Amino acid sequence: MSACQTCPVPAFRKTATPAAIASEAASLRWLTAAVADGGAAVVPLLTSGAGWLETRRLRPVPASAVAAEAFGRELARTHATGAQWFGQAPPGLAVADARLAELPHPMVATAAGASTSWGAFYAQSRVGPYVRLARDRGALDADDACLLDAALARIAAGTFDAAQPGLCGAVARIHGDLWGGNVLWSDDFPGSEGTLRGVLIDPAAHGGHAETDLAELALFGSPFLERTLGGYHEVSPLAHGWRGRVGLHQLHMLAVHAALFGGGYGRQTMRAARALL
Repeated sequence: MSACQTCPVPAFRKTATPAAIASEAASLRWLTAAVADGGAAVVPLLTSGAGWLETRRLRPVPASAVAAEAFGRELARTHATGAQWFGQAPPGLAVADARLAELPHPMVATAAGASTSWGAFYAQSRVGPYVRLARDRGALDADDACLLDAALARIAAGTFDAAQPGLCGAVARIHGDLWGGNVLWSDDFPGSEGTLRGVLIDPAAHGGHAETDLAELALFGSPFLERTLGGYHEVSPLAHGWRGRVGLHQLHMLAVHAALFGGGYGRQTMRAARALL
């Protein structure tokens, strides 16, 4: 039986602030542009407006090892489509509108204002702002802040800078919020129905380091993660010592969670920071 040609496309509607919706919609479009180069599947954006968007509703199914490995290869190609500078926002997104979980998500408006050092960008725009917010909200105390300042200084100095994976240029195009829940496993993705795929959802895309996405997948768990990493490394070899940098790349998401939720996330942030000193 063929699919109904006149039935409405099943949709998922999401509401948020206009800035958050603008950020997510632009991110979806930018990541979708990588699909033509073999990049990871992205949930189709159907339409959007001020404070809302609709994406295609996909049927979730359990992941498989084979699909996880294929997702790794596709994610590597998404990263390889690149960005022009660290902190580049998706095309069409005003940097003031960039959001991550309704928090400001600092972007860099032009290449002229960007750092050529990933460490400087990461410390100043990806970790520092959320550390300050977590401190202001009481999730971190003064001693914590001093230790974090020391860790951020080492990061900003380039102590942990490393090459991008093999397929990437100097700057990768990354999802930016790639915990395991932001990969939807589905077998009814348009154009590949019947094939189980990992589909990117809820991105905060920007120009960054590819290792950040992979580290964030590991933070809260992702099914068959080692198979994903194996597929990735197969087509885009990771730089020497990448496993030792996982905690460094998780610091961003930990600081975000400390700012949002406090509690144990503050302690996890501190453990990750101490490992850098």
